[in-house]
Amino acid sequence: SAGLTEEQKEFQKVALDFATKEMAPHMAEWDEKEIFPVETMRKAAQLGFGGIYVKPDVGGSGLSRLDTSIIFEALSTGCTSTTAYMSIHNMCVWMIDTFGNEEQRRKFCPSLCSMEKFASYCLTEPGSGSDAASLLTSAQRKGDTYVLNGSKAFISGGGDTDVYVVMCRTGGPGPKGISCLVLEKGTPGLSFGKKERKVGWNSQPTRAVIFEDCVVPVGNRLGAEGQGFSIAMKGLNGGRINIASCSLGAAHASVLLAQEHLTVRKQFGEPLANNQYLQFRLAEMATRLVAARLMVRNAARALQEGREDAAVLCSMAKLFATDECFAICNQALQMHGGYGYLKDYAVQQFMRDIRVHQILEGTNEVMRMIVARNLLQG
Repeated sequence: SAGLTEEQKEFQKVALDFATKEMAPHMAEWDEKEIFPVETMRKAAQLGFGGIYVKPDVGGSGLSRLDTSIIFEALSTGCTSTTAYMSIHNMCVWMIDTFGNEEQRRKFCPSLCSMEKFASYCLTEPGSGSDAASLLTSAQRKGDTYVLNGSKAFISGGGDTDVYVVMCRTGGPGPKGISCLVLEKGTPGLSFGKKERKVGWNSQPTRAVIFEDCVVPVGNRLGAEGQGFSIAMKGLNGGRINIASCSLGAAHASVLLAQEHLTVRKQFGEPLANNQYLQFRLAEMATRLVAARLMVRNAARALQEGREDAAVLCSMAKLFATDECFAICNQALQMHGGYGYLKDYAVQQFMRDIRVHQILEGTNEVMRMIVARNLLQG
């Protein structure tokens, strides 16, 4: 909490308390039984965590990107998978709040901020992941409706959520032909693939989302035609900070677990904590965690202030934090020896849950491309 205001320390304390009492005791069960903990998330929404950076007039908390990062890091110490879904939900509500008209904001945001309803973000397709601008899902305009056809892959919450923020092609090839539509569950022609079996992130369902002659009112389009790709990328800048923050929480929890294990476990007649090699590794883990946290918070401030370098700083922070935090969790597991590989020990779940953070919200290879392009363009 170094460098935080008193108000931010209070947000952090509330989120940490919630993570400790409401999430951590159930984390292993949610993972094992693949439970989507709807009621727990609704309790989090009562604390203002359903629309953290959404405007207060539609039920949001109106907090800053830095406040949001602090909250997601704290919640992630209790269950990274659940917090990561909440971060995607928050991104969707922010998109509707920011790019929607008054009617759309008032229709969708209040029930999403209270988490009475849940949202999913639909960009990735079976044939377009990193190359998102090549997406093929089409929306043909017919009078005052669009007819939507295509499919989306790897959609967090897919099938269990109520609102789908969908990027689709209304024009020609490339990013300028993409628009953004909001669909509601129950729309005729909207269906879902089988629930994917995943290494981690098991407390949130992942499915393909399929559109077969889905009729969507033009009034459900966010922004103008052709603005969808820009909306998607602006959403992802914040999404990258959010997912990096979730990695920080998992790494923080893993450092504490390693610290405790080194103190308790004895080998060769003395605690592991007396082994200088392990002391040095623990010191490196803590140092890398603090460095990653500072990068994420710096990027969050840049995004909040609308600075010109915000997008590249978000990419740097996502790249650095998700790589470093995975390494920290992996090292913490190694320090546990054979115990670290048992599902009775939480350290393995933190490691499994954050591995995917190096892939989603833009792979870390794409983050490198964004940073390099920015440097070489001068």
